[in-house]
Amino acid sequence: MSFQNPVFIPGPTNIPEAVRKACDMPTIDHRSPLFGQILHPARAGVQKVLKSTSAEVFIFPSTGTGGWETTITNTLSPGDRILIARNGMFSHRWIDMCQRHGLKVEIVETTWGDGISAARYEEILTADKSGKIRAVLATHNETATGVLSDIGAIRRAMDAANHDAMLFVDGVSSIGSMDFRFDDWRVDVAVTGSQKGFMLPAGLAIVGFSEKAMQATATAQLPRTFFDVQDMGAGYANNAFPYTPPVGLINGLKMTCDMLLNEGLENVFARHHRIATGVRRAVAAWGLDLCATSPDVYSDTVSAILVPNGFNGTDIVTHAAEKYGVAFGVGLGEVAGKLFRIGHLGSLTDVMTLSGIATAEMCMVDLGMKIELGAGVAAAQDYYRQVDAQEQQDAA
Repeated sequence: MSFQNPVFIPGPTNIPEAVRKACDMPTIDHRSPLFGQILHPARAGVQKVLKSTSAEVFIFPSTGTGGWETTITNTLSPGDRILIARNGMFSHRWIDMCQRHGLKVEIVETTWGDGISAARYEEILTADKSGKIRAVLATHNETATGVLSDIGAIRRAMDAANHDAMLFVDGVSSIGSMDFRFDDWRVDVAVTGSQKGFMLPAGLAIVGFSEKAMQATATAQLPRTFFDVQDMGAGYANNAFPYTPPVGLINGLKMTCDMLLNEGLENVFARHHRIATGVRRAVAAWGLDLCATSPDVYSDTVSAILVPNGFNGTDIVTHAAEKYGVAFGVGLGEVAGKLFRIGHLGSLTDVMTLSGIATAEMCMVDLGMKIELGAGVAAAQDYYRQVDAQEQQDAA
């Protein structure tokens, strides 16, 4: 692997040099007002990225998985019933965590490659006349399959069923890269991490709680210590954590929020869509298919590309690392070996993406796949040139 090449895994993502330097800072007294000058702007920045004016933002030394655990332990009690779809490896892992915590999990089994069915959620919630379901869980962007689900539609389904359950959303590989509307969708807890759209090293679990979720923390009985948001909130009031904080990472988060907001969130989302569309044009030129079953569920942060029968997607990833020093993502769980993944989120440009497309193309040709060398690159180039020309014309 080469440190000079960008990575094309769906996280951790490429780190801008200015952000890396922001994380590399002198030691400060983390119980002094100086830390508050880093902490509170970082939290405020995350709130804006969530498109919220009310979310209580908490930052834990962890990853997105810790964010899941923060969500359920602070809001639920043993034996509570939840509703969740399993349509990929990360929704599967969230289900596993809930079961280990003694929650009763109603699972909507969903084909890996499909999005969450809001209609099915509505049917189940409508039938739950006694309101036993305490929370609805949804993975906004299933990183293992490159599938985006419609959270707005899920909220509308909950409203149509007149159900009072809380809505918890895994936005680990969407927040900061694709449109996420905490307030408009009335999300109760949003979960993300530092290492994807926020362009930082792994190490932070970032969660946003609604007022309803905060009220639930008063009665929730699942055990929690490290991930207790009430303890964390009490620390914040004194410019501190209840334990030692990762000051450098939080300083980096402050900077990345500023970068995203200065670029403009809609511009950030448009950039990700443009880059992803170029990758999808390349995939079509190769004569291959995505795991995502229809354009309405295509992810703008990761493309999971199915390989033909007789080939192993993992071989492409291994070959890329060994021969060209470039990282792609392997297939996980039910799709292991059936595909490889190109991550296209975070600190990435059209030009950087072309290098990833070219490398994937070389690997497939090297391994004997019937791919015309240069076809995918040309298709992406043609798209990027057209889009750039149109953007320049629109700006004139």
